[in-house]
Formats: sequence, C-alpha cells, structure tokens
Amino acid sequence: MAEPQQDAPQGEQDATMVRIGQAIMLHRGGDREEARNRFAALWTETDTDADLFYRCTIAHYMADTQDDPADELAWDLRALAAADALDRDRVSWGEHQLAVRSLYPSLYLNLAADHVKLGDEEAARCELERARGKLDALPADAYGEGIRAAIERLEKRIADGAASPGGTADGSSGGTDHLP
Repeated sequence: MAEPQQDAPQGEQDATMVRIGQAIMLHRGGDREEARNRFAALWTETDTDADLFYRCTIAHYMADTQDDPADELAWDLRALAAADALDRDRVSWGEHQLAVRSLYPSLYLNLAADHVKLGDEEAARCELERARGKLDALPADAYGEGIRAAIERLEKRIADGAASPGGTADGSSGGTDHLP
C-alpha cells in the first residue's frame, strides 16, 4: 500500500496526474469511451484558472478520444488555449515550464492533423509551420524525434493529397495516425 502524501496540495496534484495517466492508458488500451468519460470528469473537476497545466493535458488527450474530427479540433484548441494561458502567466507554471514549451509542437501538429481530417489543407500547412517554429523546445530524445518524424509524415501526406476529399491524416481512406 502506498504511503499517504504529506503535503495535501501536492498530493492532490499527484492524484490528478495519476488519474490523467490512467485515462491515457485506457485510451491506448482501446477503451476510448471510458477514457473519454474519465477525461470529461477530470475536465469538470479542474479549475479553469488554477489548473491550466492539467486542463491543457486533459484536453490534449481528450481530443484523441473523439469520434468526430470537428470535436477533436475543438478539444485540441482548448489544449492550445490552456497552454497559451500558462505561457502568459509564467509565475504559476514554474515547474511545468519545460513540459509546456515542449508540448507546443505536438499541439500544433495535432491541430494540423485535425485540419487534414476536415479537408482544410491550407490550415493544416499553417499549423505545421507553427509546429516547426517550436521544434527548438523539444528535447533531443525519443519524444522529440517522434514529434519531428510525425511532422514530416504529415507534411508528406498533405503533399500526397491526404487533405483531399475522402483523404485522412494517415493518407488512406480509413483510420488515423495517433499523434503525440
């Protein structure tokens, strides 16, 4: 059995991250509906002003559980709005500063993929350009390389016609590529 947290606020924060991680694992395990339900509960429980890091993370992953590309875009925009709010209020996000900065390329990449799914090649290219503009924030590790590779793959898919009617983010007529 785990030791109780001695610092209640930190314990609450840790509990929130654990719950976010559990929902992510459910989604990656194939239970989109339960993951979506848990993300929705977390979203309603978090404070719109005080929990911006958590809201950014929740929205970022909630987007991946959506069935409708327009809903996915809406959640990705919520994630970006929370990240932008954190960026404006740097005092409150101190320990999350590097995490938020390194999340921007992925946020923009996901927005680009959303636009591809919706058939808006111009908007997708714009978001990919924004993602490329933030690549210097990525670490030189597997995560950073994964984002860089995903940007290149999506650029190629757009060039190959993925944003044409009937095309998808993975360049086929069915399924989508999971983006970080």
